[in-house]
Amino acid sequence: MERRRRIGAYGLCRNGDTVLLVRASVATDVPGVWQIPGGGLEHGERPDAALVREFAEETGLTIEPVRPLAAVSDIRLRPDLGIELHLDRIVYEVRSTGGELRAESAGGTDQVRWITPDELVGLPLMPFTAELLGCPVSPLPSAPMRRSGSPLPPPPPGRGQRFGAYGLVTDPAGRVLLTRIAQGYPGAGRWHLPGGGTDHGEQPVTGLLRELVEEADQLGRVTGLLAVDSSHNPTAMGPEGYPMDWHVVRVIYRVVVDVPTDVRVTEATGGSTAGAGWFDPAALPGLPLTGVARMVTTQYLP
Repeated sequence: MERRRRIGAYGLCRNGDTVLLVRASVATDVPGVWQIPGGGLEHGERPDAALVREFAEETGLTIEPVRPLAAVSDIRLRPDLGIELHLDRIVYEVRSTGGELRAESAGGTDQVRWITPDELVGLPLMPFTAELLGCPVSPLPSAPMRRSGSPLPPPPPGRGQRFGAYGLVTDPAGRVLLTRIAQGYPGAGRWHLPGGGTDHGEQPVTGLLRELVEEADQLGRVTGLLAVDSSHNPTAMGPEGYPMDWHVVRVIYRVVVDVPTDVRVTEATGGSTAGAGWFDPAALPGLPLTGVARMVTTQYLP
């Protein structure tokens, strides 16, 4: 079965004790199932911009993303298409700023409603939505067999979308852990946040903690989601050996290493990490940092 990946942005919008949900239409593989509004990112699109667009299309409302709440991943099997689809979902808290509630005229949803806590009981929910709302998680129905063209076309050659999980990693003394990018990779020689791309079927937090061990031999504890970063480089030169149109989306967590040890790169030879180290925050302005490392350490360090 072919493996594919997709990144989506979704919004939790409340009005008092009600929550806004949309229902999947018969055009989808889960007709009748409810979820919070949102959907897939277009190539090069920022997650917050995708969320504003999806909300307008699915609900008629204009919204403002307030803060990222969670990042989760799930696998959806599509035996009718021969595809195992990995979805990375970024969930934001949002507030409505205008518009008039209405259902999508044609597309992936056919109803939109403010749902009360009592109405949630027994409602068929997408697993990530059920978990977010504290409801029991039930298996989804099997995807219906479809004989028309695939609604999940592969990306064009030379174009890629990548999802990664990174950390602002500190120890009890307030030091910051950074990793140095190896030659042959974008940003070679610069100091970066620990982390990297998640594997197929892997949760973002799990991927980050795995990368922390591989890149620096440290055991971390995730304490919260800080930010979401998106970058688009149509001519990124990476280890492929030729320019690629890369769209990279990163979720960035706060991580504590309670018992720091000497850093040691443990990932296999040829990896993207050339070294790692603990740094006093006062030393960071003098380091050659990647843009995202500079942004995160400037905005989120005490």
